[in-house]
Amino acid sequence: MDWALRACGWHGHYTYAPDEPELRDRLRIDTVAGEAWRCLRCGTFVPGDPVGSGPADHAPEVPRGRLLRDRWLMRALAIERLLRGLLLVAAAVVVFKFRSSRETMRAAFDQDLPLLRPFADQIGWDIDRSKLVRLAGEAFDLSNTTLLWIGFGILAYAGLQVLEAVGLWLIKRWGEYFAVVATSLFLPLEIYELTEKITALRIGALVVNIAAVVWLVYSKRLFGLRGGGAAYHAEHSAESLLSVERSAVAVAVGTVPV
Repeated sequence: MDWALRACGWHGHYTYAPDEPELRDRLRIDTVAGEAWRCLRCGTFVPGDPVGSGPADHAPEVPRGRLLRDRWLMRALAIERLLRGLLLVAAAVVVFKFRSSRETMRAAFDQDLPLLRPFADQIGWDIDRSKLVRLAGEAFDLSNTTLLWIGFGILAYAGLQVLEAVGLWLIKRWGEYFAVVATSLFLPLEIYELTEKITALRIGALVVNIAAVVWLVYSKRLFGLRGGGAAYHAEHSAESLLSVERSAVAVAVGTVPV
């Protein structure tokens, strides 16, 4: 997949006219339709006036190549975190509603449970040993204070997921660090849950989180890995089309060796 063409198809080309004459000439051509400027993202010459202009050092950051692909992956991860946060908010709302109407629900549960026994006997379901019924009974026995703290705890976890999603979506360095730290903190809990019961959902969540941590630390050079932030920003700059063309200009005029 050509990530640059896909991004330009969605957001449009970004052309830039640098003030430096030699660099400007490399990014501009004359066509039968008039002048055309090279897109800093996909490299295609686009007829019409440039979107931006000014010194090359003031040109906006336009990701391309592998860095553009990484942005798509980070935003896909951000969407996953946001969806998880929304589900947690919904779970917190359920806990608060349960807390406010627990006695009514307990009375209905105690009244309807005996009515289910004949049906349960017919299908071979042992209600007395049912884990679902046991969990419902334990939930009814929780105090209002405990339920309140559970609801707030779920909301706090949802807030972490949403904050993580924002940082990843905006492609912020702090968001990458926050995602790694926040995700790593809950990995032991997810592993412990698997020791109690193995489900496809739990395995999938654990695999996604481990893959996300490893990928972020390695590809974004976090915590000093592979040269740290300095090496990451240098790599980012080297991928820029303006940096590539500027190097070509330097070679052409003989300021750097070929």
